[in-house]
Amino acid sequence: MNTLILSQSASATVIDYRCSASPGDLPVTESHHKHSVSYVRRGSFGLRYRGVQHELVPGSVMIGYPGDEYCCTHDHHVCGDECLSFQFSEECIESIGAKETLWRSGALPPLNGIIMLGELGQAAAEGRSDVGLEEIGLLLAARFVALSSGKQSAPLATTSQDRRRAVNAAMWITAHAHEEIDLERTAGEAGMSPFHFLRLFSRTLGVTPHQYLLRSRLRHAASLLADGRSVTDTAYDVGFNDLSNFVRTFHRAAGVSPKHFQRVARGERKIFQEKLGSI
Repeated sequence: MNTLILSQSASATVIDYRCSASPGDLPVTESHHKHSVSYVRRGSFGLRYRGVQHELVPGSVMIGYPGDEYCCTHDHHVCGDECLSFQFSEECIESIGAKETLWRSGALPPLNGIIMLGELGQAAAEGRSDVGLEEIGLLLAARFVALSSGKQSAPLATTSQDRRRAVNAAMWITAHAHEEIDLERTAGEAGMSPFHFLRLFSRTLGVTPHQYLLRSRLRHAASLLADGRSVTDTAYDVGFNDLSNFVRTFHRAAGVSPKHFQRVARGERKIFQEKLGSI
């Protein structure tokens, strides 16, 4: 089993699991350490949990309850499996709210309300989406609870005070966008749990906190690039720790690379008309 931690905070950890087990390998009993929702993105495996055998295929999810034992089998697929696992703190689970029986259900089959978020999570893990992995995990957990209980989350009513908190949080993100910021830290500044802060911020401003953070960084980057700052210096100054990630994210947002954007800023209208004008 190969594991790679993609994101980690006090509220949630996101792990990429890749298993190469084959039908000839003996299954091993394991145990869940936290509440978790693990999205199967490739391959298949069997799950023995609490006396029930489940067969998981791409789009299925494995549900984890802390302390419970389980056993994975690989009788029907020779290529192993890959999962994107979202693991949550107790405080986070309390804020989402769900009966213990839901978290001990073992697994869910591929469902529309799950697979869309699962694939969005995979896109985020590969840098193809600007939604935060932790945000997707919280939404996925809430969606699992809603589908399993048959209850949809109640519409979030916002007061003027709530909206002010969201706006103040956005202003805080703008001022600190060049720093290491995650959902946990921003929610703490707002005095809310990450789950409720995510819902409030998204409902009030129409974007998630991570999307707003990225766009704040890109807005600052555009200003620096227009002033002639180098692409590398700009990337690190606005808060990106990886140059290639900055170039990819900027290109996806602007339709041109940072270097082409600088040429536009210097007055090369042809690029502006052909590239920026087509967005």
